[in-house]
Amino acid sequence: METKLARISQLSSENPDMVFTSIGHLINKELLRECHQDMDGKKAVGIDGKTKEDYEKELEENLENLERQLKQKAYKPKPARRMEIPKENGKTRPLSIYSYEDKLVQEALRRILEAVFEPHFYEEMMGFRPGRSCHKALGKLNAMLEKEKTNWVLDADIKGFFDHLDHEWIMKFIESRIKDPNISRLVRRMLKAGIMKEFQYEETEEGSGQGSICSPIIANIYMHYVLLWWFKEKVKPQMKGYAGIVVYADDFVASFQYKSDAEVFYERLKRRMKHFGLELEENKTRLIEFGRFAEGNRKDRGDGRPETFIFLGFTHYCSHSKTGRFRVKRKTNKKKLAKKSKEINTLIRDMRNLPIKTMVRKLNEILVGYYHYYGITDNSASVNSFYNVVRYRLYYWLNRRSQRKSYTREGYKELMKQFPLAQPRIYVSIYRQQ
Repeated sequence: METKLARISQLSSENPDMVFTSIGHLINKELLRECHQDMDGKKAVGIDGKTKEDYEKELEENLENLERQLKQKAYKPKPARRMEIPKENGKTRPLSIYSYEDKLVQEALRRILEAVFEPHFYEEMMGFRPGRSCHKALGKLNAMLEKEKTNWVLDADIKGFFDHLDHEWIMKFIESRIKDPNISRLVRRMLKAGIMKEFQYEETEEGSGQGSICSPIIANIYMHYVLLWWFKEKVKPQMKGYAGIVVYADDFVASFQYKSDAEVFYERLKRRMKHFGLELEENKTRLIEFGRFAEGNRKDRGDGRPETFIFLGFTHYCSHSKTGRFRVKRKTNKKKLAKKSKEINTLIRDMRNLPIKTMVRKLNEILVGYYHYYGITDNSASVNSFYNVVRYRLYYWLNRRSQRKSYTREGYKELMKQFPLAQPRIYVSIYRQQ
């Protein structure tokens, strides 16, 4: 099956105007079995309560039945179970949890959509793509800011992006390259399946649920047509100077040489977003002076230091190298650091009565994961800060274990020699990501 999908990807790449009219039959028992084998069995279950393990007990019968439903056009996805995940700003993010069988169909559909559309995405599209990552997006942005003639940055935020994707536009975008009614039917039924929230059914008239396996590729298709294609083919050729963009899912930053170009783009962007059912979060979208000349220009006007902006959890700011050369540097966003510190304090508190070896092993898993993401060029101070939070909160809660001896500072140091916490480390060079 991988060979067939690779062939579709090759055809799509070699024939930019090709429209696929018969690929729905690829969602068969063979592909569904591959999807089952690759599925993470530890994820939360949907409204039917079935796990991967449950489904596997009668795997062949289940797959044959699912394939038959698909061929007879009788397959209908179950409503997703909706959960609200707290955010650092006090609000919540909706998460949709789908039944296991629906996840299999979504995964199969995702593979087909990716095979067709992936060859046509621009290199500035960094999210949820093979060979791309958050760090690659940061490297691309860094090159735009340091190597190009960037003087202005538009830091944009789309309000409730996944919740407001227009279903009709999704279908139009997909059908621009896939005119197979079987694929169209599956996508539409998946989008319209509805949700169960507090035991009440709600229809889904717009949006693609965060938690859906297909949502990332659908988001990329949407952003490709709504933003990137438009920026690259329509906007950029009309700019007087340099203009660049980097996109990660619904998060994007655009940079410009001239303020007038940036302002024109901003106004056109608002109109275009509205046309496709989206809206910019005005209080989070800012046009700021940022680049190699920003510090001097703002100083001459008496405007103070250059402003900063946040992208992918990092605060970006203007700085210099040891030799005085202009540099863009980044540090962990304060809100992200505060949220993670609060979470780690709660975790240590809840684990305080476990054996120290067990506690340290769990904390080291978290620390190493944290270092792998935030351990990036110029961010040593923030990474060290998080390490110190973990070290101090562990000391604090160990001394509040009931009916156990407390540790002096010296005693705690000796304990840490026996059960050491993972030391801060920079894993990612921003310049190797460019």
